[in-house]
Parts: sequence; structure tokens; C-alpha cells
Amino acid sequence: MKRLILAAVLAAGCTSAEPPTPSTTPFKLGTFELGGTHFVGVVLDDSVVIDLAAADLVVGTSGERVAAPADMKDLIVRYDQGVRTRIQEIVGSVESTESRPGYVHSLTALKTLPPIMYPTNMVNTALNYREHALEMAGLESGPPALVAGAPPPGFATPTTTSSPGIWERAADDNRWNPYMFLKASSSVIADGEAVLLPVGRDRIDSECELGAVIGRAASRVPLAEANDYIFGYTIELDVSDRGGRGDERYGSDWLITKSHDTFGPLGPFIVPKEFVGDPRNLAVQYVINGALFQEANTALMIHDVFDQVVYASNILTLRPGDVIATGSPAGVGSARNPPIFLKPGDISVCTYEGVGTLTNPIETASGR
Repeated sequence: MKRLILAAVLAAGCTSAEPPTPSTTPFKLGTFELGGTHFVGVVLDDSVVIDLAAADLVVGTSGERVAAPADMKDLIVRYDQGVRTRIQEIVGSVESTESRPGYVHSLTALKTLPPIMYPTNMVNTALNYREHALEMAGLESGPPALVAGAPPPGFATPTTTSSPGIWERAADDNRWNPYMFLKASSSVIADGEAVLLPVGRDRIDSECELGAVIGRAASRVPLAEANDYIFGYTIELDVSDRGGRGDERYGSDWLITKSHDTFGPLGPFIVPKEFVGDPRNLAVQYVINGALFQEANTALMIHDVFDQVVYASNILTLRPGDVIATGSPAGVGSARNPPIFLKPGDISVCTYEGVGTLTNPIETASGR
């Protein structure tokens, strides 16, 4: 296959023996399909995609050649071991070429796949914006309803303590402790793919969340080093089944609530962290059928993305390509009066400043 790709590129007159000047242009990274073949691509201007492996065969290099990544996890692992520089060289070569090389494609000509196929761990943070916690108070899947004299949702109760070995509270910390859950990686779908409403379930909700992509194995990470373990950022639509399990045992059933097939749209791409502004100050907007549901800023998080890396890594070892979905702002459909749940024909559009826009239609799953 590589020989065929090389032959096609050579025929197009796109070889480059001279090492190109590395580009400083920001780029995004994604996984794509063309003619039944999957490849890792470098996305420029949200409009064109460089087939990284195909370009690597013909673009000159200024140093020792590194192997092209086999998939996104491989790219993440080796990004700081020469892959970043190689991408910059290839982007520089494309920018200096008058005609479009054969390894550069229009985004619209490709099928966009989930950027990571698939995260080993999908860690989600619940109730991480105070206004969202407040709107969920009293609902079946939310925190306890407000009682006289109790602090509002998001603030620690007088009985809140540290969680030994996991989360140590400072004396002046008035936040409640982080709350995380796992979402099955089998729920992951790509930008443009349909969220399928499960048969017999009619209380399906959605939340627009920033996803932090882990760059290297992370275990018991100190807060001061948390940023070092983040590779970049993506978007996750956290789809939720608010219909419950049908009995009252053990409280919320997070498997039913969060892990139906297609309940984890991810992407469309990953933005390496060097191209994202402060992840603690990004605008958020979530629109369904043109109607604004969520509008916020990541500055409103109770526990920022770095806190979340610390908390999660004190419970399990995070792996390269794992994703932490950092919580939902207020504005979810289930908290409205009357509630608004997803229905067939809806179009979900989730946007984070500097990261991108994740768009998914809503359809009904076929019966069995």
C-alpha cells in the first residue's frame, strides 16, 4: 500500500528532496478514512487534511527520519520524540508548494473518524459547574435538593473531608470534592455520526464538554505537573439516559445513564495544547436545532482541568489517548421546565473556543 501511495505522489510530481523549513502554523490532528483505508491526518484551517504517512514518504527531512505514526495513540506517545518536528516539516512543505500534493485532501472528501480509536479510559467529571449542579438539584440524577441551611450545590458541606490518598483538601477550600465516573469507550462515535436514541428510552439528554487528551502515562500526578501530562484538547458530547433503571437500589446507574452505544461523540479533531489558549478560560456554546442551550466559559469550572488530572490519576493510571471530559455547564434539557429531551431529527452542535465544533444528528436506533 505504501508503494502504491508513493507511486501516485511521484506521478503527481510532488517529491521534495530538500528539507523544508518547519512551519509554525497551528494544526489539528484527526483520524480519517479514504477508499477504505484509515490514516492519521494533519488538519489545516479546518478545511484540508495532510495524510501524514503518505507525506512522510516523499517530504525531505532536516534530521534523522522518524517512523510515521501508526495511529493517533502512537502519534501522541512519540509527539515529543520527533513526530512534532516531522509534522512541522511536512506542513512547511505543503505551504511552500504551489500546487496541492497528492497527499493533501479536502476535508469534505474524507470520512472523519473518532480522533482516537479508542481511548482506553473515558473519565468524565460530574457536576463541575455550580449553575449546572444547581439546575440538577432534586432531579433523579442530580445532587440532593436544597435544604434549609445547607450550602448551595458546588460548595462543601460541613462534613466534607479529604479523601485520603486521592484528594487532599486545603483548609480554605470551600468546593465540594471532585466526582468522576467512567464512560465506556465503546460509546465513542465521530463528528457527523448519529447519536442513536435507544429503543424504548425517551429521556435522552446531552451535555457539551471539553475533553483533555492524556499525553503520557499519568499516575499520582502533582498539581504543579498536571499540564505536562496533557497532550491536547478535543470535545466530547456527553449523552445521558435520564430514564433510570426502574428500581431504587444503589442510587444512580451510571452504566445505563452514560454508556449506551453512540453516547460518546468525540472530536472532530485533537488540538495540541500549544495551540490552545488557557483551558481555564475558553468560551463554550451548545446549540440544538439552532436554539442556544448552553453558553458559558471554562473559567466557571469548580475543579479545573489540572485538578481533574490530579484526582483521576490518584485513582487509576491514565494512558496516552485517554480522555477526561471536564464537565458540563448549565443549560441541559432535562433541567428545563418542561424538560426537553433529544428527538429524531435534532442536530447537536457543540463548540469550544480554540478547539472546534462537534456536530451530530440525532436518530432512532433500529429495533432488535
